[in-house]
Amino acid sequence: MAGNPTPARTSGWRLQFRRVGHFARGFATSSPARFAILVFVTLVLIFTFLLSLPTASANGRGTHIADALFTAVSTICVTGLTTVDMATQWSPFGRTIIFLGVNIGGMGVLTLASILGLVISKRLGLRAKLIAAGDSNPLRAHGGPINEGQTVRLGEVGQLLRTVALSTLIIEAVVALMLYPALVMAGIDPVSALWEAPWYAAMSFTNTGFTPNPGGLTPFADDYFLLTVLMFSVFLGSVGFPVLYTLSRHYWHVSRWSLHAKLTLITTSILFVAGAFAFLALEFNNPRTFGGMDAWDTTFQAFFLSAMTRSGGFSVVNVGELHGSSLVVGSMLMFVGGGSASTAGGIKVTTLAVLALAVFSEARGRQSVEAFGRRIPSDVQRVALSVVAWGATIVSLATIIIAQITMAPIAEVLFDVISAFGTVGLSTGLTETLPDPAIYVMALTIFMGRIGTVTLAAAVAASSRSQLYSLPVERPIVG
Repeated sequence: MAGNPTPARTSGWRLQFRRVGHFARGFATSSPARFAILVFVTLVLIFTFLLSLPTASANGRGTHIADALFTAVSTICVTGLTTVDMATQWSPFGRTIIFLGVNIGGMGVLTLASILGLVISKRLGLRAKLIAAGDSNPLRAHGGPINEGQTVRLGEVGQLLRTVALSTLIIEAVVALMLYPALVMAGIDPVSALWEAPWYAAMSFTNTGFTPNPGGLTPFADDYFLLTVLMFSVFLGSVGFPVLYTLSRHYWHVSRWSLHAKLTLITTSILFVAGAFAFLALEFNNPRTFGGMDAWDTTFQAFFLSAMTRSGGFSVVNVGELHGSSLVVGSMLMFVGGGSASTAGGIKVTTLAVLALAVFSEARGRQSVEAFGRRIPSDVQRVALSVVAWGATIVSLATIIIAQITMAPIAEVLFDVISAFGTVGLSTGLTETLPDPAIYVMALTIFMGRIGTVTLAAAVAASSRSQLYSLPVERPIVG
């Protein structure tokens, strides 16, 4: 029959599919970092299309392309910033798409790329294993001797990937079970709470911060149990999968914790407490935020705000009503972010810890940087400096461009830009009023902050060549 494909045509299609599959397998294993970036770009485009469909919006008329793109980027990059009202804009179909998107994005760009590369290639090549191990410790993708005390060995990458998927499922399920009775007791309809509990669990563990109900968390401002559960879930998501992996294996044996895990937990705790005391001191007399609360409420909300500025994105008080000094503190916390290979963004707490240790060692006149009986090599310090410089460059350029487009107060622009770069999700209210050109700039800032400087460096390094010679030394004047 004329409609039946001929054997030659069938074999031709099979040959084309084989060529495409061969190219995909080669690309996934030879350049996993660039493959990871390609995966995220593809996901953003897919979710932009899905969110722009009429069935995704509550009014059935579709969503403006700029708003759909921004929401897709914010979803896949688990940021939480939005240009629309999340409580009223999306239909059940749209909310389902967003729910799936934050869980996909929450796995992390490198971990997600490693999983997809494994599916495509049926195996993880050595270079892909190095990059996947670099997700737990970015410097594992660099040359040089590898200490056996590193977070995850190459042979354990597969187990790490299983830990990522399993921990995400288990933690979100437990958090949802804890939140359901709290939501019902807070006045949420039991049927609505069946989907709001998993929603809040996903948005807290992935550090996204989208809220499904009008007013956000304001109706739950006095529900300390619910807010504490959200804080704990945000903490688990922000410390990073390698730390969870280490704790699951050596929970009670602190001496067996990796240096990465120790630096992450200690620095996170210091920032959490210091941020809370800073907000407490700066906002206790602000009648628009903490001024109308009693001592206990003020203290608790200060700690909650400190936890959320690290990357959580939830807020009980109106961030736009904070004092300028508090906005600066919040910007500093957001710029640092959470742990490496976590759902949090920012330059990461280990980057801050390494730089602080380097400054301390320099002040003491030591030749090497040491912590917990381990020496931190110089290439780690160079990467830390590069990460800070790259982050500061992105934030500066985005702030200048958006400030010029909107002519908004620079303090509000800077806060929202750092929130975008750190994939936090807190806003002074500026993001919702941005014109389309500024929306695209903010979306690009989110994307650059999420994929991370290490991923970009690995993608560029894949094509770099070794230099077999060195030039004469000359010391410029510094400082």
